[in-house]
Amino acid sequence: MSNPARTTQSANLIEVRGLKKFFPIKRGVFQRHVGDVKAVDDVSFDVGRQETLSLVGESGCGKTTTGRTLLRLLDPTAGSAIYYPEEDAPGVDLFALSTKELRPWRQHLQIIFQDPYSSLNPRLTVGNIIGEALRVHGVTRGAETEDRVAELLVRVGLRKDALNRFPHEFSGGQRQRVGIARALALEPRFIVCDEAVSALDVSIQAQVINLLKDLQEEYRLAFLFIAHDLSVVKYISDRIAVMYLGRIVETAPTEELFADPRHPYTRALLSSVPSADPKARKQRIPLQGDVPSPINPPSGCYFHERCPVAEARCRESYPRTTQLSDRHTASCHLLGE
Repeated sequence: MSNPARTTQSANLIEVRGLKKFFPIKRGVFQRHVGDVKAVDDVSFDVGRQETLSLVGESGCGKTTTGRTLLRLLDPTAGSAIYYPEEDAPGVDLFALSTKELRPWRQHLQIIFQDPYSSLNPRLTVGNIIGEALRVHGVTRGAETEDRVAELLVRVGLRKDALNRFPHEFSGGQRQRVGIARALALEPRFIVCDEAVSALDVSIQAQVINLLKDLQEEYRLAFLFIAHDLSVVKYISDRIAVMYLGRIVETAPTEELFADPRHPYTRALLSSVPSADPKARKQRIPLQGDVPSPINPPSGCYFHERCPVAEARCRESYPRTTQLSDRHTASCHLLGE
């Protein structure tokens, strides 16, 4: 009997369809279910092999929840995430697997967390932090584990003797390099970078981003790069997906998105990016009001309450996704004309 979690082959590494993650709201003595926080609501995207797809948007739009749900650190409410280990191999739906069935696939999927301080156990040495995954998955044993950890530390720009030190002995940038080494330990194919450089100084950010690009080339990695700094995203991304209130409103290759943003929200975001050229003049598009609550999102287009070009129909129905070019899509009523 065939495995229902497997599908036909694909040129992509991961294909996410209809991803939803709702957090239930319960009240009263009997914890009655009275509503949901719709953190991620019907999100679909692909990540190609050795591609960097960046997920951008305001704080609270669902970027981190999307990444963590994709890796099954959070259980999805609905949807599918098909992972294709090889181009000519059938895919596996990560959301359809039990915890036991998922375990061998976790080696292929890793994460670099945002906070380099809280993401490392202060009671363990760096050698134990990185080597733990190697031991748990039976990849190495004994002295072999220590050699592998030392090799990884050198690869991310640290000294071999760092494996005997504790996290508090390192700077923030060095800690994040430890986190990167930990993510690389099992030789994954796909890494979620959850605001991986946002907590670092600007000069350190550049070093870490260049390191990630080098590692991507060397290890043939694909990244889901979650960020809010669009200048960083422009440098590292192949494609960008823009999120608003739990939904993706526009997706395009990086150069095309910056040159020709089509969704009003994307235009507002890009207008806020500071320019290094003091002579450059950019028209800022201010957004009025606050982001609506994901507990009770607006009817119609979620952005209509803040959109400077909204029409009556924007309040009545959510716009369909329009294919603007080969890899450029956006969801806006005004694009269908």
